[in-house]
Amino acid sequence: MALVCKIELSQTDGITLTVINKDGNITQTATFDGTLITLTCKGEEDTSTITQATDSITIACKDFIVNAESITCKSTENTLHQATGTFGINSTKTATFSSSVDMTVSAATQMSLKAADFATTATNSAKVTALTTTINGDTKATVSGLELALTGTTQANLKAAAITVAADTTMNVQGLTTTVKGVTTNIQGTLVTLG
Repeated sequence: MALVCKIELSQTDGITLTVINKDGNITQTATFDGTLITLTCKGEEDTSTITQATDSITIACKDFIVNAESITCKSTENTLHQATGTFGINSTKTATFSSSVDMTVSAATQMSLKAADFATTATNSAKVTALTTTINGDTKATVSGLELALTGTTQANLKAAAITVAADTTMNVQGLTTTVKGVTTNIQGTLVTLG
């Protein structure tokens, strides 16, 4: 493989280094024009470019690959990662996402969170709002609190093969119309008042 190498010196345009690979149809160019440093690798179909100014470095290419033992990226102001296609983050060990102030995670269509054990904790308040909300435990579901309020604007249903309702002190069952019905109905107490 024979290469054509050129060095061009100009007091107005700077320095241009060019390597031409005629067999592979590849042209490599490095230009130093006094303002920018530009590295260009041009082939038959694709071209990659690295442009360096005094305040920025811009990389334009088809595939950008970084292989390192450890990577640290820091910005004193804003950081943006954006993909018009699939965006993936994978870790074989612990992954941590944290923010010193607010954090917003949103999806336009569907969001899934999956883990062997899942815990959500808020130091102040937690709120789940949806057009339809379902909480399911295949073995057991527990809802507890210092005070517990279950409210339905139109209707509330509690249904199971067996239901136990117990209060350590006072229990009140009230309604504009109240019906207690069963194949066998027992009303027991040391003092029972009806009416």
